[in-house]
Amino acid sequence: MKSTALKVFAFVMVLALASLACALPNLDSVLNPLPKDDFSSSNSGWGTGTDSSSSVEYANGGLQMIVYQPFYVTWSTPDTTSYENIHIEASVTNASTDPKAVFGIVCNEQGSTNSFYYVGVASDGYYAFIKSSVVGADVYLKEGNSDVISSAGTSMRIGLDCGNGSMTLYVNGQKIDSVSDSSYTSGVVGLFAASGEQDSGTNITFDDFEMTKLGQ
Repeated sequence: MKSTALKVFAFVMVLALASLACALPNLDSVLNPLPKDDFSSSNSGWGTGTDSSSSVEYANGGLQMIVYQPFYVTWSTPDTTSYENIHIEASVTNASTDPKAVFGIVCNEQGSTNSFYYVGVASDGYYAFIKSSVVGADVYLKEGNSDVISSAGTSMRIGLDCGNGSMTLYVNGQKIDSVSDSSYTSGVVGLFAASGEQDSGTNITFDDFEMTKLGQ
């Protein structure tokens, strides 16, 4: 009887350990947590500042970007860490008066240079995958229009897969489009807002920023 009891106890312990192993989080995600921010603290690390062209400030419970100058892009980053093969999401409140105001996500920024991808949408349904570089004008890798975007209204959840030589755009969990380009394979991440023709027509507030590794 004693031997049988020990065997049963050992079997239970094996099951318990197996269950615990399944419940443990990914070790890399514990040791190297990716940025996540609800912008409730103005000390969370995003770049801020205001000048005659644009304003990036913690406001309205989020990170607010206002662009005063026509055809101007402003952006902010949570840190200077280089990331690769990631999925990025953020909630957006669009208070812009300009329907051509574009807002979205920056990925694979090459340090302090002007080399990066930025992928965004506008309230009229327009979207674009854009590559910026130090030399030459921005390159529009792909652009189009989507009813998913135009029907989202003033609030939406925007997402971007950035890695493995491609990018995929999502709005409210629905895939909008994707594009392939391997010019930049890793880099800094961020959020951006870009103006159209109107002075002070772009007013975007980001909230609930989150990053995960692709495939997780």
